[in-house]
Amino acid sequence: MRISDPKIVAGLTTLDVELRHGTSLAELTSLGIGGTTDLLRINKHESIPSLLRLLDENHVPHKFLGGGSNLLVGDGDLPWVVLQLVSPEPDIVLEGKLAHVDASADLGRTVTFCAKHDLGGMEGLIGVPGTVGGALRMNAGAYGMQIGTYVREVKVYRAAQRKIEILRGHQISFEYRHTSFAPDDMMLAVTLELPSKPFKEILEGIRICNEKRRSSQPLGQKSAGCIFKNPPGASAGRMIDELGLKGLTVGDARVNDRHANFFVNAGKASAKDMLALIADVRERVHKAYGVELENEVVLWNA
Repeated sequence: MRISDPKIVAGLTTLDVELRHGTSLAELTSLGIGGTTDLLRINKHESIPSLLRLLDENHVPHKFLGGGSNLLVGDGDLPWVVLQLVSPEPDIVLEGKLAHVDASADLGRTVTFCAKHDLGGMEGLIGVPGTVGGALRMNAGAYGMQIGTYVREVKVYRAAQRKIEILRGHQISFEYRHTSFAPDDMMLAVTLELPSKPFKEILEGIRICNEKRRSSQPLGQKSAGCIFKNPPGASAGRMIDELGLKGLTVGDARVNDRHANFFVNAGKASAKDMLALIADVRERVHKAYGVELENEVVLWNA
């Protein structure tokens, strides 16, 4: 979608929103897949309600983009524009055991920044790509921890109410790879309360998690992390592996040889390729085990 109406363009300038025409979402997602649309870069949280009002009044559909690490975007010209936060400076402020973090902050850098100030608990997230906002929305976790455990407060734009709200941790439901945020809520910032730990102890935890990831995940390849959620009491990756599906391909979309629940873009895979591979694997697992795998990866018009 393209924004060309002079009235909208002028309104974006007034709101300190940068308009980038014809942006390829393949360049903004970890899968390296996605069509093109206009990108609106938001410099101030406070401008969001007015920005959304401007877009809605002019019938411009839109989606919020974080780090693009758990996302499969459709091909071709996309029927909506994309909104993305610009990171402030600084994007992490510490206050005792509290870390006030902008949603656009890189997740791995946040973990290491807090670690250097003797604040731990999030070692398991060190290798998870994407932003803090994305981790917050899906309650990202690994190796026995999840980010929701440490959330004390969230600043969020609530599209249904058309306003920015501050939610306390107890007002949010955090479950396995799921939260109570609405699909059109936009994460703006979070306050985490982290346990004090000596830096050397945190560093050892980070080292162990990194070794586990290097031995089991396709680091350095284009992927969106786990494609499917683990069914209760089972492992999606193990079922796919037991069916001998590692290396299965559709075009350049491929089931990874190291971790069967990671599907990678081995070249120039399209969303159509990746969707066909996902559907094929889901059907085979259902036929063999009677289990209907649920997507963990988010689909945008794909």
